[in-house]
Amino acid sequence: MKSLLSNPVVRIVGAVAAIVLALFLPQLLGGGNKIYTTFALIAIFAIMSYGMDIILSDLGEVSLGQTVFWAAGAYTTALLVIKLQWDPLLSLVAAIAVSMAIAIVLGLITIRTREFVFSLVTYASAIIAMAIVTNVELFGGSDGLVGMPVLEIGPYNAGSAQNFYPVALISVVLVIYAVARFRRSRLGLTARMTHMNPELTTTMGFDVRKTRAIVFMISAPASALAGWLYAFQRSYVGPDLLDQFFLLLMLTAVILPGKRILFGPLIATAILVIQQQHFSFGGDVDKIVLGGVLAVVLLTSKDGLAGWFRGIASARRKRRDEPAPAAPASVN
Repeated sequence: MKSLLSNPVVRIVGAVAAIVLALFLPQLLGGGNKIYTTFALIAIFAIMSYGMDIILSDLGEVSLGQTVFWAAGAYTTALLVIKLQWDPLLSLVAAIAVSMAIAIVLGLITIRTREFVFSLVTYASAIIAMAIVTNVELFGGSDGLVGMPVLEIGPYNAGSAQNFYPVALISVVLVIYAVARFRRSRLGLTARMTHMNPELTTTMGFDVRKTRAIVFMISAPASALAGWLYAFQRSYVGPDLLDQFFLLLMLTAVILPGKRILFGPLIATAILVIQQQHFSFGGDVDKIVLGGVLAVVLLTSKDGLAGWFRGIASARRKRRDEPAPAAPASVN
């Protein structure tokens, strides 16, 4: 069975079948605007979370400013499309370029920092970004930017929720593929080595600081792509994109299933979005639930749900392998 799953043809066929199923799953669940919107949001927020996944899982750092790239993608898109009537795809290229430029600046600033200091500096960048978009008229101030047109890619009109979902689905598939390729690449392996043992990595001839800066930079495009999609999906871009809710969502999507699980952020995001869209307790309560889930997972398992399952499986194996108690000797 293992050799069958390792066959490239089987894996490609399985991947295509999974994508086709995901494409028609909303229709199988009854269709409707809310169902398609839920699936689109799952894809968008999963894409956003994969940017965090690269930093947290592969580099071992906690970037508390990852929302800056997400917001940069959305704001760049809105400014170019609304004010300059740019083509949506060109605005996507610009959104990714802007987010990467910001990431380069932050990467150079934080190149000598690690862990706590790195997290504080990136968190400060999110606070600065919030102040800028809220107070600068170009970004619409506290009212944000309204008037986003319908997303059109060539002849394809993604104006309805049903038509928008395939665009989001294709985007998340491409991002997952890119993350998988990254983790098998030389850079991905070096990032992992940098995380596990930076001193040994340095002695092997790799530039640890350069690796950290590059990985930080390439984490930005995924979040920018999510921001581009979100700007068109809700037809509005505002300062709430830098709200702590999205940071909690990203962290929970990565930590809940366990780090370095390729489909983990997608599965965790699906759970969180379905709860918010169909079983919501209200805006503030949902934030409490999200923060509570993150806290419980962090306090009980360093490897998320995967760690729980491994612990349960280990305990079962231990009980199964324990020798049965010897029968008491009979007394004549």
